[in-house]
Amino acid sequence: MNCQPGQRTSPHLPLVMEIVSTELTPRLEQLAQSKQSSRFFKESRRSPEWMVSAAALKARPSQRVCSLAVPHVPVDGWQPDRPLLAPLSVAVKTAKPSPRICNLAQPKRVKMVLTQAPSVDSSTHAFGIPIPPSSRILQLASPKQVHAQHALARPVSGPVPDRVLKAVASDSLQTLARPKTRQALFEGYEPYRVSPAARAATASPRLMELSLPLPRKCKSQ
Repeated sequence: MNCQPGQRTSPHLPLVMEIVSTELTPRLEQLAQSKQSSRFFKESRRSPEWMVSAAALKARPSQRVCSLAVPHVPVDGWQPDRPLLAPLSVAVKTAKPSPRICNLAQPKRVKMVLTQAPSVDSSTHAFGIPIPPSSRILQLASPKQVHAQHALARPVSGPVPDRVLKAVASDSLQTLARPKTRQALFEGYEPYRVSPAARAATASPRLMELSLPLPRKCKSQ
């Protein structure tokens, strides 16, 4: 009997339950099987029950073995470790600290006092009295001023004037902007060839002056 939502079933009518049966796929049946041992597996693990030979059962330990079997005796004066939580006596639990112990238990307060000169006696100096800093300390404490001619860094992207945008490159600029064409080595380029113009060139007086060695490096003959 199928019941729809919103309907009430009579208590005198029997309920029919549907049993849904599912079939396992071959893959699920394969995974449900227990894992088999590999055919290369060899049982090499020892049994927990070891067989004792008859010679071992009738053997008698030597004096050396008996001496080694004796437990090590602790050194004289050895004491076992104290427990972490030692029991406290009643006297310790009911003890009350003295005013001196309470005073020593307070944390030490360090007072920073500025002195004008290192030669001042600390025993006669009064603690807690603020001392104004010297003019030198105030001068060193003041931030460094920016130089009057300091210029800020130029922005990466700056405005381009209209005359630059409308400028037209001349023929000479276009000629100079082109890279110099040169043949590669495998194309027959000779890097050590001297041009005829360089052979017929004459050095200027300035080049002659720069080519001379320094006077301090010249040896007198």
